[in-house]
Amino acid sequence: MTEVIIGILMIATFIGMVYYSVKGRNLMVGFFVMATVWTILSLIGNAIVPNPVMIKEVEGKQVRQTIIDVLAYVYQTGPEDYAKSILVNIFFGAFFGRVLMDTGIAATLIRKVVELGGDRPRITMILLCVVSSLCFTSMTGIGPVISIAVIVMPILQALGIPSAIALFAFMGSIMAGICINVTNFKQYQGILGGLNKAFLTDYSYQQYFKFAVIMMITALIVVLVVANLALCKQKIRHNWAAAAPKQTKENAPAISWISVILPVLLVVIFDCPVILAFILSALYALIVCGKFKGGFSEVCRMLAKQFSDGAVDVAPMVGFLLTLAMFNNAATYASPYFKAVIGNIFPTSALALALLFAVIVPLGFFRGPTNLVGSGTAIAAVVLSVTSLPVTLLYPLFAVTTIVPQHLDITQSWVAWGLGYSKVSSKEFMRYSILTGWITGAILCIVAYFMFG
Repeated sequence: MTEVIIGILMIATFIGMVYYSVKGRNLMVGFFVMATVWTILSLIGNAIVPNPVMIKEVEGKQVRQTIIDVLAYVYQTGPEDYAKSILVNIFFGAFFGRVLMDTGIAATLIRKVVELGGDRPRITMILLCVVSSLCFTSMTGIGPVISIAVIVMPILQALGIPSAIALFAFMGSIMAGICINVTNFKQYQGILGGLNKAFLTDYSYQQYFKFAVIMMITALIVVLVVANLALCKQKIRHNWAAAAPKQTKENAPAISWISVILPVLLVVIFDCPVILAFILSALYALIVCGKFKGGFSEVCRMLAKQFSDGAVDVAPMVGFLLTLAMFNNAATYASPYFKAVIGNIFPTSALALALLFAVIVPLGFFRGPTNLVGSGTAIAAVVLSVTSLPVTLLYPLFAVTTIVPQHLDITQSWVAWGLGYSKVSSKEFMRYSILTGWITGAILCIVAYFMFG
């Protein structure tokens, strides 16, 4: 009975967190408070009835964890482990993204696409979305998004594409690129690995890659179909004859263009470590773009600035992710109580779980209960505790319900920025984003079952 009461209290706070997220409040503060509340409730529950998760082995004997052990696991071990396994990848990924911007490679690709598309709004929109998607297979953070958006959005608007559709298509292309992004893979792997070590030891990016490619292509197709159907109901009014934007900088050489997907290729083909892949790709881009001209000191200053700028791009994410790590570890202690209340609602068969995930994809919006980078860790802990399904299936399901809604969500930092920049209302954007996210996610959950179920 104690487990049920504690579980109900945790669910109540969980619902409160979802509401807090929907209102657009500071998520770093929210997850810190949630981690604290769940830790306290878990300690209370453990004092009444021993919590099986709060048992440790000492010299071959099983003993209860002390309060200090629990607090250390939540507030110290959580951020430390996350920093070691995830944050370093994020920083080097951000550094690489900054290199792509400073060398002009990303801007050059966009200019070439506009030249190719010419005065054909739909074709140009499709080509720009494809290129943007490819860029974000390696780039991450609000800085690169803004840097690309201020080039792409004016072009689409000038072609007469309504701002809401243009913004939706652009953000949808980023979502598609993130599906294959190595940094994001490591991030979600770390979150799930904190709940079940098998995600770290028995699963790799190479195993995920085939599904990731299908995920990216499917997401991009659905986004572009929805955008083009929306255009059918709108009258396109050209503001100017589409042409390549005025070149304020020299185009990056064609040999450098492969840089946008080079980290992915190095990881998949050569099994290269992620950080080394980013470093090698950055060096390649800088060398072929002639950025190593000048003295040693000048080159060092350039590299230091790019790393520093990249760190700034992802800085808002870092504090959030470290408090999320606290929440993840608190969710580990909370899982027995959630299981006591809602454990029976989650199916244990592969098909049933995939179908359930397909239905509840929209719950990933607003940092909801299926979103790992939101309030979904607790649900993940329950699912992992009641099923013995392989991680090869579970990871894609969690990746779908996290990536797709999160990156079409108005609470996502760069989507929120885009709404203000393009003067598009949340209601207008969600008219396209929520249904698209649901359709895309549902398709991919079924695909995951047929591939790995």
